[in-house]
Amino acid sequence: QVQLVESGGGLVQAGGSLRLSCAASETIRSINVMGWYRQAPGKLRELVATITSSDYSNYADSVKGRFTISRDNAKNTVYLQMNNLKPEDTAVYYCNTAPSGYLPWGQGTQVTVSS
Repeated sequence: QVQLVESGGGLVQAGGSLRLSCAASETIRSINVMGWYRQAPGKLRELVATITSSDYSNYADSVKGRFTISRDNAKNTVYLQMNNLKPEDTAVYYCNTAPSGYLPWGQGTQVTVSS
């Protein structure tokens, strides 16, 4: 089964940028929709961005215009470019299939945005 490893998180000031990566242990070419999720302390995990195998992307209203999702099937990797970060973006970020997240969840990568 595909294993997912997220990386690229860190501490950044408000207005800054980060690029997250999600490396899969096997090909993701056959997976139609991949997504990035996030979970803030005390909150439910939410889906913030999705991308189809034909590179159609969709975003939650809270990140639209600031985040960009992309995928490189040759590298089995999904990316999330995050610009103009806000303190409310602070969370652990995960990738998985969307919308159901049926693969084993990775450890996630922590994003902390200071004001």
